[in-house]
Amino acid sequence: MTLLRRRLPWINPTRAAAALARHHGEQGLVWLDGDGGPLGQRITLAVDPVEQHCCRGLPGDSGARNPFTTLRELTAGHWTGWLSYDAAAWTEPGNPWRRDPMASLWIARHDPVLRFDLQARELHLEGIDPSRHAAMAQLLETQPIEAIPSEASTKQPLGCTWQRQSDREAFMAGVMRIRELIASGDLFQANLTSCASAELQDPISNLNLYERLRQRCPAPFSGVLIGGGAAAGEAVLSTSPERFLQVNPEGAVQTRPIKGTRPRHADPLIDDALAAELVCSAKDRAENVMIVDLLRNDLGRVCKPGSVQVPDLVRLESYARVHHLTSVVTGQLRAGTTWVDLLEASWPGGSITGAPKLRACQRLQELEPLGRGPYCGSILHIDWDGGFDSNILIRSLLRKDHQLRLHAGCGIVADSDPAEEAEELNWKLLPLLEALA
Repeated sequence: MTLLRRRLPWINPTRAAAALARHHGEQGLVWLDGDGGPLGQRITLAVDPVEQHCCRGLPGDSGARNPFTTLRELTAGHWTGWLSYDAAAWTEPGNPWRRDPMASLWIARHDPVLRFDLQARELHLEGIDPSRHAAMAQLLETQPIEAIPSEASTKQPLGCTWQRQSDREAFMAGVMRIRELIASGDLFQANLTSCASAELQDPISNLNLYERLRQRCPAPFSGVLIGGGAAAGEAVLSTSPERFLQVNPEGAVQTRPIKGTRPRHADPLIDDALAAELVCSAKDRAENVMIVDLLRNDLGRVCKPGSVQVPDLVRLESYARVHHLTSVVTGQLRAGTTWVDLLEASWPGGSITGAPKLRACQRLQELEPLGRGPYCGSILHIDWDGGFDSNILIRSLLRKDHQLRLHAGCGIVADSDPAEEAEELNWKLLPLLEALA
């Protein structure tokens, strides 16, 4: 496979995305914000996929297919897609996993793709098909490049009313139940989530929705994936700060679990105090270390013995709306294993389930009235060289036709305060709700 790479005149990526959507339509369009690199520096944009796959349903359903089998059969190329939380039904079929209206896997191969370096203001076109490469370059040179969505359009109210799936009291009761399970020795920790939903009254593009989110909640593992083919009408719009799994072409593995959160504050003194409170919190540090141990175990199932290390343990990271505690776990894949083996062995992510993971998943199914779907799943990205990266789909909006869903969750441990956890849930949802108000 010979990769063609060509530098193009600089175009604002928002305007380029609007031009591509105007020519090809939004279906199959993907936008990755950040590439996991420096915040806001890189963007990958692609449209009009040459190949795409969609999996739905649970084991035993008519027509259902194991999404991990589909991932193993992908040919070389540039792939982007989402994998839903409920794909765990194929790794742990004994659990009572819920069906979700959205696809459990949608993934597409694009050729070519656009790479934007915002800091250097450089744009490169990459691909392997010379004719498609030339057609994309010509399209960008001839299409009218307009600012869509404009700043005014992203501030216009959506005209929808958000409904919470459970009220404050119900969420607090769920926290108390998890504390009881921890006290009885059933669990060590569990990540309890809740959902807000709305129905769009007026037409709006997914690019407009995503621009609202990224203006308000920029994050290094953000992106929008707009399904095509059998996933038409479905979209995942993420402002996630959390990497799940990264595997480079040589098999080096990294995961960056987040546990521990505080809101940012406009007053620098109060903001510093909130950050210091988080760093000094024994509860949040213990929760982070617990998930690090879980991920060390997951990586150890497919990594070389002795290769799993923790180079960063409980480090403060600050984003536009929140402070987080983040750790870094690394490893090296064993010979004969691939990123799909690692993904399957680690699914779903420990930071959004709990410990022990399988038991936490079982209890969360009992306590959460709705399924998660792509929320707490991942955006998956396979580069030309076979390198793999993925996020944890938190801080994300799910769309199916006119239906919108926002989820948020809190890690519950033995000394969690139900009122404080309910408050944390609110300020995790608030930036997303404000961006979409």
